[in-house]
Amino acid sequence: MSLLEVKNLRIEYPSRYGVLAAVKDLSFSVEKGEIVGVVGESGAGKSTIGNAVIDLLSPPGRIARGDIYLNGELISGKSQNEMRAIRGSRIGFIFQDPMTSLNPLFTVERQLVETILANTDLTREAAFAKALSLMAAVGIPQPELRIKQYPHQFSGGMRQRVVIAIALSGDPELIIADEPTTALDVTVQRQIVELLAKLQQRQQMSVLFISHDLGLVGEIANQVVVMRHGQVREAGSASDIFTQPKDAYTRALLACRPKLDDRPRRLPVIDDIMQGRTASAEQ
Repeated sequence: MSLLEVKNLRIEYPSRYGVLAAVKDLSFSVEKGEIVGVVGESGAGKSTIGNAVIDLLSPPGRIARGDIYLNGELISGKSQNEMRAIRGSRIGFIFQDPMTSLNPLFTVERQLVETILANTDLTREAAFAKALSLMAAVGIPQPELRIKQYPHQFSGGMRQRVVIAIALSGDPELIIADEPTTALDVTVQRQIVELLAKLQQRQQMSVLFISHDLGLVGEIANQVVVMRHGQVREAGSASDIFTQPKDAYTRALLACRPKLDDRPRRLPVIDDIMQGRTASAEQ
C-alpha cells in the first residue's frame, strides 16, 4: 500500500471566462520512506497538487474529479475539521517563502511550541524541549538562544530551517516541500536539500518535493514526475529520467540545465528543442 496515492485527479478554477483545468487526470503515488520529485516549468500545476493534498486550494479552486488517499484512507472530500487534524500531525508542509510562513510578530519559540502543542499531546514543558531538539536537528546553532528570537533575526536559510522544524513538529508521515529553496541563494539551496534528505533518512518519512529545478530534484528524489500544462509527461525512477528520458519535454528540461561552460550562451528554449530547432541567438 502506498503512503500517498493520487488517482485521476482533476483540479479546476471556475471564472467568468470559463473553467481552467489546472491539473488534468493526474495519477501518481509516494511509497513509504520514498522521496518523489514533481518537476515542471511555472504554471505546470505542481504547487496546485500539494495544496490539493492538504485541502488548501485557493478559492475558487476545487477538486472536480479524482481521489487522494493517505495510507489507504480517502482524505479528499473530508471536512475542514478532519483535514485540520491531518495537517501537521500526519502531513507536514514546507512553503516556498519562509517569511510568509512565519509570523514576524511572534518569537520562534511561540510559533514552534504552539504548533507542537496543536499537533501532539505533549505538555508545554515537553513541547519546549521538543522545539529545542527540532531546532538542533535542522542545524540551527545555539537553539536555546535562537528560539527566543524573531524571524527577522534569522537569515533566509535559517528561517527555512525553522519552517522545516515546524513541519516536523507533529512527526508526520509525509512532508510536502513546495519549492522550498526558491527564495534562497544557490549555496543555501544545496544545504536545505541535503538537510531534507538527511532528515528523511533519519526519520524514514516520505517526501513530496515540488520544484522547477530538475537538478535539485535529481539530487534528492528516488522517483520523478515531470509535468507540463497540468498533465504528467513522464514518470519513473530518477536514474531513468536523467539517463534515459523518453519524453521530448523531459529532454528539453534536462537540456536547459545551466552548465559552467554554457554561461555565455542563451539557454535553449523548451519549445524550440521540442520542435527540433536550436537556439543560436546570443543573449
